[in-house]
Amino acid sequence: MKVAIIMGSISDMPVMQHAIDVLKSFGIDTVTDIVSAHRTPEKLFEFSKNAHKNGISVIIAGAGGAAHLPGMVASLSPLPVIGVPVKSSNSIDGWDSILSILQMPGGVPVATVALDGAKNAGILAAQILGAHDAVILDKIIAYKESLKEAVHKSAEGLK
Repeated sequence: MKVAIIMGSISDMPVMQHAIDVLKSFGIDTVTDIVSAHRTPEKLFEFSKNAHKNGISVIIAGAGGAAHLPGMVASLSPLPVIGVPVKSSNSIDGWDSILSILQMPGGVPVATVALDGAKNAGILAAQILGAHDAVILDKIIAYKESLKEAVHKSAEGLK
């Protein structure tokens, strides 16, 4: 099982790296590429229509500005798509990206995380895979436990 992490531009990589890092920490293989909805539509169609044939199980798509990438991928692929709105240099404070990804029409779902929330996208992708893979599920359970332990440790530090 692999997770594809795609983005509209290399400028999105610092945000999307968080998804790659968290997936690697769970031992999940990733493939990464730049697929622009506006500048490389043929590549977008090819990738989206064939990802499931190429061993991809979940797609994480990050985009800024108009942020059409996640929705276009979801319209063409049978796989779950997680959209990461990216606050880019041409963004309207990130709201354009958030709303472009969040407001999908009925029948074309995109799971949307917070602005620049690629880490959560990676965790969600792992949880999707973990629903059918006991090894990944155990790693998710351990990760959630570590979050709880970190809170308890912080609370103890206040005393």
